Amino acid sequence: MVMSDKKFRYNFQDLEIKAMMKVLLNLKNYQIVLAMVFAIEEINRNPHLLPNVSLGYDIYNIMFNDLRTLAKCITWQSGSKFLPNYTCRREMRSVAVLTGVSQIISAHIGTLLKLYKYPQLTIGFFDPYLNNYDQFPALYQMGSNDKSLPCGIVSLLNYFHWNWVGLIVSEGQKGVQIISDLKSEMDKNRICVDFVEMIPISEVSLLPNKQFHPTKVLKSSANVIITYGDSDFLRGFLFYLRQTLVTSKVWIMNSEWDVIINSKHFILHSLHGSLIFLHHHNEVSGFRNFTRTVYPSKYPEDFILRKLWFFIFNCSFADDDCNTLENCLPNASLHESPRNIFDIAMTEYAYNTYNAVYAVAHSLHEMFLHQVEVKPIREMEKLMFSAWQLHPFLKNMQFTNPAQEQVNLDEKINLKTEYDILNYWNFPEGLGLKIKVGQFSPDGPPGQQLSLSENMIEWATGITETPQSVCSKSCDPGFRKSIPEGTIACCFECIPCPENEISNETDVDQCVKCLDHQYANTERNYCLQKSMTFLDYDDPMGIVLSCMALYFSALSAVVLGIFVKQQDTPIVKANNRTLSYILLITLNFCFLCPFLFIGQPSTATCILQQTTFGVLFTVAISTVLAKTITVVLAYKVTAPGRRIRWLLVTRAPNFIVPICTLTQIIFCGIWLAKSPPFIDTDVYSEHEHIIMMCNKGSVTAFYCVMGYLGALALGSFTVAFLARNLPDTFNEAKFLTFSMLVFCSVWVTFLPVYHSTKGKVMVAVEVFSILASSAGLLGCIFVPKCYIILLRPERNSIQGLRNKIHYRYKA
Repeated sequence: MVMSDKKFRYNFQDLEIKAMMKVLLNLKNYQIVLAMVFAIEEINRNPHLLPNVSLGYDIYNIMFNDLRTLAKCITWQSGSKFLPNYTCRREMRSVAVLTGVSQIISAHIGTLLKLYKYPQLTIGFFDPYLNNYDQFPALYQMGSNDKSLPCGIVSLLNYFHWNWVGLIVSEGQKGVQIISDLKSEMDKNRICVDFVEMIPISEVSLLPNKQFHPTKVLKSSANVIITYGDSDFLRGFLFYLRQTLVTSKVWIMNSEWDVIINSKHFILHSLHGSLIFLHHHNEVSGFRNFTRTVYPSKYPEDFILRKLWFFIFNCSFADDDCNTLENCLPNASLHESPRNIFDIAMTEYAYNTYNAVYAVAHSLHEMFLHQVEVKPIREMEKLMFSAWQLHPFLKNMQFTNPAQEQVNLDEKINLKTEYDILNYWNFPEGLGLKIKVGQFSPDGPPGQQLSLSENMIEWATGITETPQSVCSKSCDPGFRKSIPEGTIACCFECIPCPENEISNETDVDQCVKCLDHQYANTERNYCLQKSMTFLDYDDPMGIVLSCMALYFSALSAVVLGIFVKQQDTPIVKANNRTLSYILLITLNFCFLCPFLFIGQPSTATCILQQTTFGVLFTVAISTVLAKTITVVLAYKVTAPGRRIRWLLVTRAPNFIVPICTLTQIIFCGIWLAKSPPFIDTDVYSEHEHIIMMCNKGSVTAFYCVMGYLGALALGSFTVAFLARNLPDTFNEAKFLTFSMLVFCSVWVTFLPVYHSTKGKVMVAVEVFSILASSAGLLGCIFVPKCYIILLRPERNSIQGLRNKIHYRYKA
């Protein structure tokens, strides 16, 4: 068909654009023809583009057969005769060939056209195989490059938290490339592929050369299937799936699916709710009105349009003329046709066709201007050209189409393409609506490239809410992922976080340890602030120990009062009365010493705790040692031939206390000078608390003080034990032995218990040991004497002493 309404004044004949494409298999593809006609008519009306030149077109319907494809090309070139390199036409007026939507058909046509250098523009999706200049030097692809499609698909998967998908693509360079790009992008986002199926289509035929088994789709645990391929791939794919009803699966498709779907396939219920990535393009002004005014009577030579009218509007052919339609619906137009048969919105193929026509027109315009510039004015009437001369202008063609979008035939430019995300509605069957639910813009800010209206999405049959597609259920906060050996990253187990570690997000790989001043809650999904704690007076242990300290302190004060009141009695005078007073006063302070350990620690209490304890107990033990030595000296003095009375006269045992105490004070002084105790915190002993405690500073100095005290206690016990059976009236060596045995037992028991406890319990153990050892000295030494003083006063006199001696001798 050639349409001419303008003449070129330089004797150019009307120019044709050949359109060679498949249009009968699906009447929906007829929109491609209308887009070409609309563009040609629009250009012919434009006084600024190709003035005085009329563009026309021929349409050739191509069947899926190698022989028929090549036959159509040769017929177009030679006319009615099937003779290569021969034409029965007077002159060739064709300037370009549009091919599509099948990439295989375009490749076969391109193989022939490259011999004649005819410009070929394909309207199918961009294929790197057709981009080989050596093999297809005259071919130009109008489809947009899909470099940003993997990023868009992965963004959609991330939006819905889908990390377990199936992948079905066409075999070949494009399929391998899309798998590589998708897997690379998925690996970055921890998305796994359950299965990969490649469907090879190596010949122009109705069926692929390898059967695809839909059981792999049915048995897969992935609820999301990504498919990618052109119409040839889809044709074979649907052939094997149309007898299988696949439900509860979400299909993510590329735009090639849009024009091949028709209601005769049983797969339609499965494709309902699919998400389609369609290259974004602006709406072409006037196209909707154009399709509204398309009638068979307007284009009588268009047999496809008559057939479309016949099927859609129940027309009939006249008995005498098979080209005349009768009994059609009045005022019928394509806008009243079902959407699954004809869509009034311009599809991507139709948009590519529209741009292809404009690309040819702009190239012709540039070529004519160039020829006018280089030819003298007098030779303008002789201007002629061949189709191959259009290549230099097509190769670098850039223009802005009437939809105000930039069109560039250089595939190296504008690799980042925006996509509209459509939701396919086909329930009830035949509805055929495509609803835009989102958009993906690769040039957008990170995190804002994908915009989606989830509430507008209609999901697949059988799905009532947003579907899930994961290999393993998400690990809740408080758990972390553990990937068993030999499995992929998306198939994991959930294990609780370790002690004092948390995870406050789902599907974390590692739990996060709480800070030292924090602790994990029971669910291990949040770190709580630890509270400060210490052995306080309000604590039950603090109350008990304080009461015990006050009781024993009062008791020792009472005993001291009794001894002072009975100071002239024999039992008080025996074994050095002064040493008894010193021991009682020291024990009184020892009982008050725990108050340095109870309460909030301060620098002063930390320094005084160990030093006061060490000095006081040194005084107490050295006093016991002095009393024991006094017993021994008393026995030695009364023994015949002994000359050591001066030791008792000079009160030499009394010097033991200051000497031993001074030694301990020197040790404590060295300790304080070298590394004194200080306030410290223990964040590990208790789960929910930070324990305030006193750090001992120099551990060596501490053990020197304690070692000296232990050696002194051991020496006192040894001397008392050896003197326990010496004959004396008030020999208290037995009581001293007992007291030192209790003292040593308490502190020997204290050491392992002290080191096995933590926190304020450790402090409580030390306080209890101080009270127990002090009470042992008080009880073992002074309780027997108080018993005699208070309950047996007759024994605490000279007469009682004589009776005791008389009774002993009589016995």
